[in-house]
Amino acid sequence: MKQLTCCLALALTLTANPLTADELASIKADLVTLLARVEALEAENRQLKSTAMKAEPANNLTLKADIRYRYESIDVQGKNARERNRVRSRIALKTKLPNNVEIGLGLASGSSDPTSSNQTLGGGGSSKRVNLDLAYFSWNSHPNVSITAGKYKNNFYSPESNGLLWDGDYNPEGVAISYDNGQLFSNFALQWLDSDSKNGSPRAIVGFQAGYAMNLEQARLTFGAGLIEVSAQGQGVFRGDADDFFGNSFTCVDATTLSGCTYNHDYEQIELFAHLKTQIGDSPFVAFLDYVNNRAADDHNAGWSTGFTIGKDISPGTWKISYIYENIEADAVFKTLADSNFAGGVTDSKGHVLKGSLAINKNWKVGINYFDNVSNVDLGADQDYNRIQFETALKF
Repeated sequence: MKQLTCCLALALTLTANPLTADELASIKADLVTLLARVEALEAENRQLKSTAMKAEPANNLTLKADIRYRYESIDVQGKNARERNRVRSRIALKTKLPNNVEIGLGLASGSSDPTSSNQTLGGGGSSKRVNLDLAYFSWNSHPNVSITAGKYKNNFYSPESNGLLWDGDYNPEGVAISYDNGQLFSNFALQWLDSDSKNGSPRAIVGFQAGYAMNLEQARLTFGAGLIEVSAQGQGVFRGDADDFFGNSFTCVDATTLSGCTYNHDYEQIELFAHLKTQIGDSPFVAFLDYVNNRAADDHNAGWSTGFTIGKDISPGTWKISYIYENIEADAVFKTLADSNFAGGVTDSKGHVLKGSLAINKNWKVGINYFDNVSNVDLGADQDYNRIQFETALKF
């Protein structure tokens, strides 16, 4: 188009003002030079656009990492007290691609345990394991809708990140769909426990959750409900030793050798939750309630957790204190993926949790956690469980 315009202008000029041969040759030479320059600029522009498109994912690259050092003492009634030092380290990389697509990759310390990335120090200073912690893609098919597949951050909402149904370190594997318009939200997921048919029938968790967030005077209230289903009855353990049912009821073909042990129930967990954020004076204040009932079990099928948090540890010298009380019956939840700290990670337990943390700066915090729990509340003899953790965590 640009070349045609130049030629037309030249033709009009020649028609109106006849030129000598030398003048015509000079103009022709200038025109050839100009056209060559235009072609070079267009080629350079195409190259710049191509380079920008290739560099776009790198420009949207986000790197996050954190490390935590923890000392803890565990005192269980009838057992020797235990002390240990542990580290947790995680690193995650994600980037934005065209068409509202995000991909993420993360590594974490620890073992194959899905509810813990901690690694106990020891072994004569041996190297520690690193595992695939995240590997997902997520597509925002609509401004309020995301579709995620792979190994991803749990999309189910947990009020104040409490661990009644889900441990905070658990990253599901499967497919998730979420909707959130700032008030109304819903989450669906299919989380594989075993997707390989050579190991028997594929086993998965299927769940749906919906909630609503509303602004009140100087407060925000979030409430909702969900249904999480796990087909476990007649199945053996999903991880760990043959009797690792984490407090859920089970039956063995041979109780002496612990052979042929299977779950007694499925887990059709109905959850109700509420979360309130407000201010008390100059301090942020949060309170929550989380309740669950397993419709697939007739007895010992309910659990609940409630608590509050005062303060926020986000800038140098700021602090946060939290208190939680939890009561979880033996078959209230599928415990394999729930909180691994409370009462040693088993159901049929109740008790208190007290947490406190102080921000050294925006990237560094120190804290203390204390668990005063009792296990075997309904089944067996009560067993006191006390656990204290001192930790320091840094992130960037």
